Amino acid sequence: MKATVLSLALTVCLWIPARADFTIVQKVEGKGSAHEITMKIRGDKVRMEATPQMTMIVDGKTGDTITLMNAQKKFVRISGDKAKAIAELASKYGGGDTAEKPKLTATGRKATINGYEAEEYIGETKLFKASYWIAPSFPDSAAIMKELQAVIPAAWNDLAKGMMDYRDLPGFPLRTQVKTGESEITSTVTAVKRDPLSDAEFLVPKDFQEMKIPNLQISGDNPEPAASPKP
Repeated sequence: MKATVLSLALTVCLWIPARADFTIVQKVEGKGSAHEITMKIRGDKVRMEATPQMTMIVDGKTGDTITLMNAQKKFVRISGDKAKAIAELASKYGGGDTAEKPKLTATGRKATINGYEAEEYIGETKLFKASYWIAPSFPDSAAIMKELQAVIPAAWNDLAKGMMDYRDLPGFPLRTQVKTGESEITSTVTAVKRDPLSDAEFLVPKDFQEMKIPNLQISGDNPEPAASPKP
């Protein structure tokens, strides 16, 4: 299992509350295609709209994840405990136990992105090379970074060992470029809104039906079946 992390983002103004609502819109480009991802943050919850067909709601406190399949009006729920177990299993068999996060290094390069001056930081491992364009002057960046850091589930620690996340960055990344092998993904923040969000956006719609997933044994705690006696 591989985790693909799209780094999104956003000097806290004194009148902005510590738990403000934010909507972050990004343009994601890669492999000759481009699409838009919208992330909505309210308290400990985040709603990610990657496509019109699929929406994901994550509770950063419990780690519970709900995936909405909008066209079918169905949803799948995965508890935080199960997500953590899956992450640990993926880390174990994917070599994540030995992965170390790269050290961020400032290159000294600067660029203007969406009207804001940004500085480049890079991090590199055997698996990927990432470039983060940090914009210190972006409005409310400290408040938005605080919100993004707060909604990272505990399962992330096991699922994405060796990968960067918002807790590792020195500021708001206006643009993130990640290269893995021959592929490259570039994410650029195009808009940040501070309009209040409703609780309903972080709940399953009443007309959606839950799809049950098999209760697989993934902890590895159960003993293996005894070998059949040889004839």
